[in-house]
Amino acid sequence: MKNKFLKSAKVSLVLVYLVIFAGAFVRLTGSGMGCPDWPKCFGYYIPPTEKKELLFTPGKEYDKGQVIIKEESLLVAKTDFIAKTNFEPSNWEKYTKHDYAVFNPLHTWVEYINRLLGALAGIACFVTFIYSFGYWKSNKKLVILSFLVCILMGFQAWLGKTVVDSVLSPVKITTHMLVAILIISFQLFLIYTVQEKKKLFHPDSKFTIILLLTIGLTIIQIVLGTSVREHVDTVSETGVPKILWLQNPSISFYIHRSFSVFVLLSNFYLFTRNRKLNLDVQKLDWVMILIFIEILSGIAMYYLDFPFGTQTIHIVLATLLFGFQFYIVLESNDKRDIL
Repeated sequence: MKNKFLKSAKVSLVLVYLVIFAGAFVRLTGSGMGCPDWPKCFGYYIPPTEKKELLFTPGKEYDKGQVIIKEESLLVAKTDFIAKTNFEPSNWEKYTKHDYAVFNPLHTWVEYINRLLGALAGIACFVTFIYSFGYWKSNKKLVILSFLVCILMGFQAWLGKTVVDSVLSPVKITTHMLVAILIISFQLFLIYTVQEKKKLFHPDSKFTIILLLTIGLTIIQIVLGTSVREHVDTVSETGVPKILWLQNPSISFYIHRSFSVFVLLSNFYLFTRNRKLNLDVQKLDWVMILIFIEILSGIAMYYLDFPFGTQTIHIVLATLLFGFQFYIVLESNDKRDIL
């Protein structure tokens, strides 16, 4: 089981990042309410492709929990039944979680694929937990941490439900992102623990302090960026042109923009000190590349009126940046039995 654990942990990490990408794409396309219920989508395990499938149809066999749209409201089948010629209100009850009753096939399937990837990531994390029992005798904490990842994946799924039920509450979306970062941290922790250490480096205290400060700045930036994104989403829903989305930005936008300077400078300091001390921390090269692309995508959004895909790139790169930085933190401890 040991020889399969590392591979499984890496696959799980990739799938979690794919879920983050899919989630960012959901927000990019405005598909967050593509499936108004959870865990099914309009009461189906495989969602509809046409609106007519969600209209009342005489003679159709409805299963309990299936949803129809009638008079701009969502109605849920109380039991299994075959619809008669006339609509019978007694067979239905109003969906009470929210009053959002819109069907857009693109939005529905984008959100459905996002949920499907989330389910696959959850299964992969559970498989990793099973394989972790190969370390039961040598490192029980590794098994416990693998189990904790599974718990967090379940919690993340529940958060996804609350996000939908709240019709995309900003606070819950931010919490959703922070939990994703926490999951990535634990997964990287597991991978580092069992990964063969090819080369270790010994940073000085100044490097370590700035490194910890830098990862803290990155987390703050992600939270601020999520707040800015929430503002943009709210404004965009009013139908105004993209050029006006940041005409009257929230205070978090100015803080986010200014904070990026500190993130850049702190990482550049680590980059130059790495060269000066010959630490050969190659991941810092990737950190600088990610920051450069991150800044370019931010500039493009502000000055080029949000070109398609830049918002998704911006979010995903931020989480990748955190991943590289966190792994460098683990490497700087220079301990194989870190757990």
